[in-house]
Amino acid sequence: MSSSSIYQLAYYTMKMNLYNAMAVRIQRRWRGYQIRKYCFNYFYFKEYLKAVSETNDAVREALEEFAEMKEREEKKADLEREEKKRDYQARKMHYLLSTKQIPGIYNSPFRKDPDPWELRLQQAKPLTHRRPKVKPKHSVSLSSWLACTSARSFPPSGILPPIDRKRCQGPFRDVSEVWEQRYKPLEPTLRVAEPMDGLKEARAQLQRQEWTRNVNDNMFLPFSSYHKNKKYIPTMHLSSKYGPDAYGSQHFRDENPKKWICDKDFQTVLPSFDLFSKYGKLYSKAGQIV
Repeated sequence: MSSSSIYQLAYYTMKMNLYNAMAVRIQRRWRGYQIRKYCFNYFYFKEYLKAVSETNDAVREALEEFAEMKEREEKKADLEREEKKRDYQARKMHYLLSTKQIPGIYNSPFRKDPDPWELRLQQAKPLTHRRPKVKPKHSVSLSSWLACTSARSFPPSGILPPIDRKRCQGPFRDVSEVWEQRYKPLEPTLRVAEPMDGLKEARAQLQRQEWTRNVNDNMFLPFSSYHKNKKYIPTMHLSSKYGPDAYGSQHFRDENPKKWICDKDFQTVLPSFDLFSKYGKLYSKAGQIV
């Protein structure tokens, strides 16, 4: 390579480096302007943060008011619950109220003022216990039975009164146990529990499982006339040219002459290294110069 070509190459490289440096400066200025103007506007972002802070303050105030309201409601509900509990206790302990003859335990004569429970007992009503309802005994007379025998004398349909039965004397089981045995759940046999078309469903399921394990969906047709109209597709091993491949033995680069631009080889720009050309010529195994 001549010195003029090396000089021109160095000049071209220096000029391209200068152009690239100037292009980097221009792109840097333009990208900074674009980001600050359109993508990351400082004043717009400042207004956005201000609006976010105001919204947060408003939401925080609303949440604090809501929390205070819920706390007041809970305190009010607790006070009402305690008041109801005390009223129930006062009604339950109404018998401890003082009388005209005997003072109660909350109105001791040794105290200056009566206990507040004394006033609560005076205001409360005594707790009355509910008496259990006694079922009336239904007596059937002969006159009523004769009156019900006629067709016009039957009453309208309604709920029949319960039958008062007495337990029969003897070694009989309980009525509930008998009813439980009578209405026990059905325990079908294996023949009744299984469906009638169980064999058909099992075969269909077996066919589906075999179909999922198939590698080829084409059916096997062992007739000689089936493959007549089918085009033969050779494999890659049979379609390639027989013989050793030149790749790896003659060349190590894939060559396609159709894509070549010119018939000339590549021109080397950098000079060769003298050290590589002298390999195996200056030194021997014994350490002597050849």
